[in-house]
Amino acid sequence: MNLDHPKRSIRSRRRRARLALAIVLCCGGAPVNAHDFWVQPSAFWLSPTAITTMTLQVGHGPARQRSPITLRRIIRYEAFAPDGSRADLKERLQLGAPSADGSFVFQKPGAHVIVFQTDDRAQVHLPFIRFNDYIKAEGLTPAIDLRVRLNRMDRDGSENYSRCAKSIVQVGGAVAGNQSQATRILGLPLEIVPDRSPYALPRSTTLPVRVLYLGRPLVGALVKLTRLEDDAVPFEMHRTDRAGRATFAMPSGGTWLLNVIWTRVQPSSAETDFDTTFSSLSFGFSPNRAVRTP
Repeated sequence: MNLDHPKRSIRSRRRRARLALAIVLCCGGAPVNAHDFWVQPSAFWLSPTAITTMTLQVGHGPARQRSPITLRRIIRYEAFAPDGSRADLKERLQLGAPSADGSFVFQKPGAHVIVFQTDDRAQVHLPFIRFNDYIKAEGLTPAIDLRVRLNRMDRDGSENYSRCAKSIVQVGGAVAGNQSQATRILGLPLEIVPDRSPYALPRSTTLPVRVLYLGRPLVGALVKLTRLEDDAVPFEMHRTDRAGRATFAMPSGGTWLLNVIWTRVQPSSAETDFDTTFSSLSFGFSPNRAVRTP
């Protein structure tokens, strides 16, 4: 995509995304658990030692809200510094507080990555029409294939689900510190790993990412890029290739979310049919930067 002349391609992408969303809504809408989930810092570009708050967000468009998740479900909330050092942030959680769900303080210049992960004990049970709409809209091939092969498309569906999230924040100015932490694999069961930090200079015109599932490249997953200032529909969507990769136009302003969902079949002894993981990566740009906005 040519970022110097983006208007036509942006309109085209948004028309396609809105059409896809309208089809899903006409068929009954996506289930609550299919909503995006992410870590939303109050700012993505920080001064050293500044206390920064964050909220846990779920949903999109008019349905966007603070997540009601409970502390007992959270198994990771930590940060990785530019030098690779790790800090546990769970003691800084304030879930459900009036203005924020937690806070953090970073000192070292460069890209820091916040990592969040829940357990998979939550369950959802849906009527077959809504479940079919959901797995088709999100491209959950393992669920579609099983239900078609066993002639179960007219049966209600169920799943356990977990959530994973990463957020990249920059401490210091655009040329400050190491950016390599943003591109490292941090051990989430479903993880979006950029090949290049969105904050790195010189700026690239593309944002290539890898998607890993249980440590291996994930083929055929639907990855969505959403501008959080206009989050009713995704800005851009791609399926991962045989290497688990997808490439997006590099955003140059605003705040952004990449998200992906994948599932696997549960054993017959399980309470639900599938085990699904939701994963996201959030990042954003300083409002003081002189950049072009898509």
